[in-house]
Amino acid sequence: MPGKDITIRAAGGEFDCYLAVPDSAMKVPAVVLASAIHGVDGDVRAIADAFAAHGYIAAAPDLFWRSSAPGPLARDDPRSAPRGQPRLEKIRAGEADMADTLAELRRHPLCNGRAAAMGFCYGGPYAILGPARLGYDAGIGCHSTQMKDFIGELEGVEKPVCLLWGDQDSMAPPEVLEAYRALAARKKNLDLHVFPGVLHGYMMPGNSQAFDPKTREFSMARALAILEILRSP
Repeated sequence: MPGKDITIRAAGGEFDCYLAVPDSAMKVPAVVLASAIHGVDGDVRAIADAFAAHGYIAAAPDLFWRSSAPGPLARDDPRSAPRGQPRLEKIRAGEADMADTLAELRRHPLCNGRAAAMGFCYGGPYAILGPARLGYDAGIGCHSTQMKDFIGELEGVEKPVCLLWGDQDSMAPPEVLEAYRALAARKKNLDLHVFPGVLHGYMMPGNSQAFDPKTREFSMARALAILEILRSP
């Protein structure tokens, strides 16, 4: 069943969100997808639909509504880098959107109240910020960027966090991967995977040069395993 666009009210305005729900009679967990700079494009919608097909609620909020012209999701130039800058400031502003999306999902009659934040590239930091600050029960980050600035946030987090990169990811230099490897060695809730030969953007078929079906399949399986844990109260 295809998803639909909904509107979520926020302080200072409202933003669009793509919502996909399963054909289910039981309450289930949710996953909120924090997109790359491309926004809520066809690739992100397809991931949301895939989660719904597996029996979970999936939502993808427009995290760029403050700096994009009004209109349907992803209608604006999907590679407009200025809308994601200054990066740390924009990520901080998006925390409110991720929290508002979570609150909206918890009001959904099918939601069991538990949710994971799953970020891609620009949205990757929310895999940490979600469970650290925003009330999420878990986080998953795929080919995440800007992660050196958020590694300290994991120190007090005991909820499950899964981070996945390729070792040829131009946005995750060796020093970042080594820092996260050291953290994963002492924090059992941090599940880290680094794939040899895999490039930045491996989750997205629209990125024809980097797309890696096997690594995507593995990443989806890890996310689904976390969501299965969140089925329990």
